[in-house]
Amino acid sequence: MKNRQAKFHIGQVVRHRVYPFRGIVFDVDPIFSNTEEWYLAIPAEIRPAKDQPFYHLLAENAESEYIAYVSEQNLVPDTSGEPLRHPELKERFDSDDSGSYRSRDHLLH
Repeated sequence: MKNRQAKFHIGQVVRHRVYPFRGIVFDVDPIFSNTEEWYLAIPAEIRPAKDQPFYHLLAENAESEYIAYVSEQNLVPDTSGEPLRHPELKERFDSDDSGSYRSRDHLLH
């Protein structure tokens, strides 16, 4: 099985194709890397293929902020320009005047 190149990158703001939430990518798995139990909890008719990148997001919707794990096929770039409010955002990322985010991990290396 050949791993595909990830379409989205760490620090990129994305939104879910179907559900009303958005978030910032903080990690990428080249293929599905969560538990089988988690995978099987997704309804079969919308369960994504495992052989695609999966993204760890600092996610938020109208009600709350949380961590999400989402397949590439279910994400699209978020071009709203709306600021994110996730409480972990400032711990993990620096932002610049253009609204772009950069991982703070670069400060550790």
